[in-house]
Amino acid sequence: MNIAYRFRIYPTEEQKILLGKTFGCCRFLYNQMLNDKIREYKKTKKLLKNTPAMYKKEYSFLKEVDSLALANVQLNLEKARSDYFAGERGAPKRKKKHQCKDSYTTNRVGKNIRIEDGGLRLPKINGLIELSMHRPIKPNGTLKSVTVIREPDGKWYFSILIEYPAEEVELSDGLQKFFASGDINAISGIGLDMSVPFLYIDSSGNKPSYELNGREIKFVKQYRKLEKRIAKEQRRRSHMVKDSNNYNKQSEKIARLHAKAKHRREDFLHQIAVRLVRTYDVIAIEDLDIAAMKKALSLGKSVSDVGWGRFTAILEELCLKYGKILVRVSRWYPSSKTCHHCGYKNDDLQLSERIYVCPVCGNIMPRDKNAAINILEEGLRILKENIFRPSVEGYSKPALITTIA
Repeated sequence: MNIAYRFRIYPTEEQKILLGKTFGCCRFLYNQMLNDKIREYKKTKKLLKNTPAMYKKEYSFLKEVDSLALANVQLNLEKARSDYFAGERGAPKRKKKHQCKDSYTTNRVGKNIRIEDGGLRLPKINGLIELSMHRPIKPNGTLKSVTVIREPDGKWYFSILIEYPAEEVELSDGLQKFFASGDINAISGIGLDMSVPFLYIDSSGNKPSYELNGREIKFVKQYRKLEKRIAKEQRRRSHMVKDSNNYNKQSEKIARLHAKAKHRREDFLHQIAVRLVRTYDVIAIEDLDIAAMKKALSLGKSVSDVGWGRFTAILEELCLKYGKILVRVSRWYPSSKTCHHCGYKNDDLQLSERIYVCPVCGNIMPRDKNAAINILEEGLRILKENIFRPSVEGYSKPALITTIA
């Protein structure tokens, strides 16, 4: 089991120069290796097997940086090429300075990477890099690799990957009763219907919120909140000379606003996800195609600002950690058009109709709440069909259930 810890770092000016050189060398090597592969493939229709060592003679500055960082460049390029030929992704593109992410990954070999005296020691970097450990690292783990990241707002981070022995996940009491007896009523479940204005509406009709210091924190679209400030700073930058000192300072200022929206959104999603997983045994959600929603509904900016994809990823991780189950309901399941009371499907329901009125049984309720209830019921049905076992013996950890239409 691997766990990644992300910490803020404060390198000195000398260390920033060395780290920046490593970023540049990794970017340069990636582009050179990609160019040679493309050129060789056009000539011979064969894949060139090139390595970083082949470039160090011609480009001696590559010897100044961590060799394991360059080795990871080769692995990343090979992965990108294999995904392209498998049809999973597009062709790998060249990396441009100021347009690609500034990061590199190095692996632990022996004691070349170690945490000591409140800092982290890395290969080819002089001295300890100051580390702000805002939370303790779980003991009895083996440090595997470190990724150094420089965000566009100028802040530096370490992502430390640590490997731990696999542990059995203890199921919640409700799930243990369900596996022992098959009684679906022993489970506490909740259904979530994705909402652009509020992130989601649950099967009780509630919107996401939590209390902090006696104050209720509600969902806010963080980018929309800062959009006017970002637009104002972008207009100022448009009058500056590109790549000048003032232009670069203004770019960092804009990046800080984007980072503020990102971090606030991430914090809210984590707070809500933790509370849901600790409260319920089963969480049922829709398996939505977020990329298609951005294009088809002309809601790209709002859908991205909601962060539904990131929210579901957090739920998956926490469900595995706390012994709960996340059920994905097919995106083609008509949760909004089906009356949860009598099962009638209203094919003429329009997106603008926010209240569901059943013409058969007369059931009237908010459209999103009706959909969330249907999602929960369908999720429990999927759970009973796919997960039920006569006893809990031998069951080590819950599975993430995904239905495919």
